Amino acid sequence: MPRADTGYGPLLRTPGAAAFFLTAAFGRVGIAMTGLGLVWLLHDRTGSYTTAGLAAAGFALAEALVGPQLARLIDRVGQTRMLPFYLLGHGAAVVGLLLSTTPTAAVVAATCAGAAVPQLGALSAARWAHLLRAERADELPSAFSLESLANATAFLVGPVLVTALGAAGHPALATGLAAALILGGGAALAVQRGTAPPPARGNAEGAPRERSSLLQPAFLLLALLNLAIGLYFGTMSVGVTAFAVSHGTPAVATPIIAAASLSGLLAGWVYGLRRHPTPAHRQLVLAAIYLTATAMLLPLAPSALWLGAAVVLTEAAIPPTLVLLTVLTERAVRPTALTQAFTWNNSASAAGSALAAALAGRAADAWGPSGGLVQAPLAGLVLVVLSLALYRSVARAARSLRSFASNSVNQTTDLEAKDRSQEAG
Repeated sequence: MPRADTGYGPLLRTPGAAAFFLTAAFGRVGIAMTGLGLVWLLHDRTGSYTTAGLAAAGFALAEALVGPQLARLIDRVGQTRMLPFYLLGHGAAVVGLLLSTTPTAAVVAATCAGAAVPQLGALSAARWAHLLRAERADELPSAFSLESLANATAFLVGPVLVTALGAAGHPALATGLAAALILGGGAALAVQRGTAPPPARGNAEGAPRERSSLLQPAFLLLALLNLAIGLYFGTMSVGVTAFAVSHGTPAVATPIIAAASLSGLLAGWVYGLRRHPTPAHRQLVLAAIYLTATAMLLPLAPSALWLGAAVVLTEAAIPPTLVLLTVLTERAVRPTALTQAFTWNNSASAAGSALAAALAGRAADAWGPSGGLVQAPLAGLVLVVLSLALYRSVARAARSLRSFASNSVNQTTDLEAKDRSQEAG
């Protein structure tokens, strides 16, 4: 069969692909807006950053813990059947938030909104895997690169929209716009039945098989790898800000973060343009080593210019790493548990980010900004160790498969020789 064309054009020309990808991408902008939007809205209403922080934390925690359980239901019942219920729950929670009159009610409503927010990125990735799993499987890295670009764009555009509306005195409008994007994108995805993965059969044997596929060592390693990349994210969000403030130039944090985002977007776009013959688990090791090596420059930065250059170099490793983790996850679990697996990866990354942000803040207070930035290469080292463990696991499984195949061939040859001997006798 002829090899598939490279680039993103052939992917988006796949029947139905552009529609589900774009609708999920718009919805993700709303998700990227929501956390910061809660801070603007509730601080404006209550004057308390404590209430605003509790609401944002409740949203994020509920999304991380409840999201995989909802994804498991989607895998079993189907995207088009379950999405309307989640959208209804999320919309009702946002309305409750906007109408809340007490801090407690606002925090509860925000937590409920996080619990019911649809994981549009995981749903879109699962559709790509369903469309390309067979003879077009070599296009999956490019498809997941598109997903990475959509996610990076959402978290670049979303916070800017929220900040602009909040600063203009319209935080409620920002929260309402975020909800409208989520509900609109989710509803558009729900009506696109042709590209949705088929639901798992709801029989008595299906559930144990789905759960066991997520308890395999390969997937557990992948979840830890996502937690490690989250450690890097959390470190950078605090470390760059602490550096800028401590050097008396807080304004430089914005261009550094913007340059890092643009570097990641460019790297992700270039990575997805072509097929890579090197196996994914080997590429992951190389990406982790590159990230660690460049991250070692961060705590050594004597100036904002140095730090900006180092961040740009390091950030180039992030999109390929995320794409490879998604590709390896798709290979490690059953299709009937894929949405849940992608969602658990997101939750692991969020947990790592939250942990690293807290630790980086303490380190920056105790030892200055370089102390916080030291965590970045440490997170890279964790990523290297785990990627090497995954590499060895995959290599061991491949050797076992080759040994099994060789033994099967030898046994077949012996049986054929014995049959010929008996016939000659």
